[in-house]
Amino acid sequence: MLVYLHVPFCARRCSYCDFAIAVRRETPSDAYADAVLAEWRLRQGHPGWAESPSVRSLYLGGGTPSRLAPEALERILVGLRGDRPLAPDAEVTLEANPDDVTPDRVDRWVAAGINRVSLGVQSFAPAVLAWMHRTHTTGQIGAAVRALRSGGVGNLSLDLIYGLPPSLDRRWLDDLDRAFALEPEHLSLYALTVEPRTPLGRWTVRGEVVPASDDRAADEYLEAHERLVTGGFEHYEVSNAARPGFRARHNAGYWRREDFLGLGPSAHGAAGRVRSWNLREWEAYRRAVASGADPEAGREALTDAQLLLEARYLGLRTDDGVPSALVPPPHRERWGAQGWAREGGGRLRLTASGWLRLDALVASLPEDSLDFSECLPSSP
Repeated sequence: MLVYLHVPFCARRCSYCDFAIAVRRETPSDAYADAVLAEWRLRQGHPGWAESPSVRSLYLGGGTPSRLAPEALERILVGLRGDRPLAPDAEVTLEANPDDVTPDRVDRWVAAGINRVSLGVQSFAPAVLAWMHRTHTTGQIGAAVRALRSGGVGNLSLDLIYGLPPSLDRRWLDDLDRAFALEPEHLSLYALTVEPRTPLGRWTVRGEVVPASDDRAADEYLEAHERLVTGGFEHYEVSNAARPGFRARHNAGYWRREDFLGLGPSAHGAAGRVRSWNLREWEAYRRAVASGADPEAGREALTDAQLLLEARYLGLRTDDGVPSALVPPPHRERWGAQGWAREGGGRLRLTASGWLRLDALVASLPEDSLDFSECLPSSP
């Protein structure tokens, strides 16, 4: 089964961030390890274990998981393996900020079982990093990559953000070139989104920042797509590209709608048609687990219509697409004529231009014009 651990701690909130994080000068690593291992013991009855009793992929996201003390991270991974074996080829990913990466930490991470690192670069431009409230410098990016490579990390992903305000004068193609020069196995590209409860949201409301136009963001996305394809990457999902053999297996499991277990504050899980989520705030989560209570904040069983929406949306995010039967013929024909999709082998796949319109395309589809029951998962 897929297992996700949400590590909420950050040294500072980025200007665009609306995630469930806890800004702390000192990371409470031991308290986090105690809490997440206590929840892990509560989750041994998850229905997904019946079909997949080992951990096929483990992902530590956040927040900033690299801020955890190495000994706490080691204790967590030992505790997980004590109850459920890791599959021999398990992908074990740690999200890291460049300023947290040192040779000693890399050695500890690799010894504990980390075999993939997702490095939060976002940009190589110093002014942009300062505007984003990032805690690392441009120089620390290259130093982090060298330390990771020297320590034996052979599967490295870099994150970049596009669609920044024009006033920053960010040179997107320069950032792409510098990322390619570091020779990562994987790249994740995310559009800047203005969320209301963030510094960026407040700057925008006050008129201090004018967001990039949709056309500008689309141009940067398509430029990146072209660079990726010509550079030997497989652009296999809306926001993700990889060298052959290095697609993110953990995220691919989400897009295939596999069962997964989420641990930590705000973490989500799935079992069949049931979706669940934990208490969002760290202190509320910690107190619940310390008292022996289940930190789950809510759950719902998706209807057939919701499952259909999920199947369409997640499938069309990827280069595998969806069975053509999930999209009525008039829509398939129109999308193809516009250059937004292509058909082959009984499947419909969006192009890069179609991915830019993913939300609108899926929203335009009817819920009940065809019988899609054979495409829907059964209840757990």
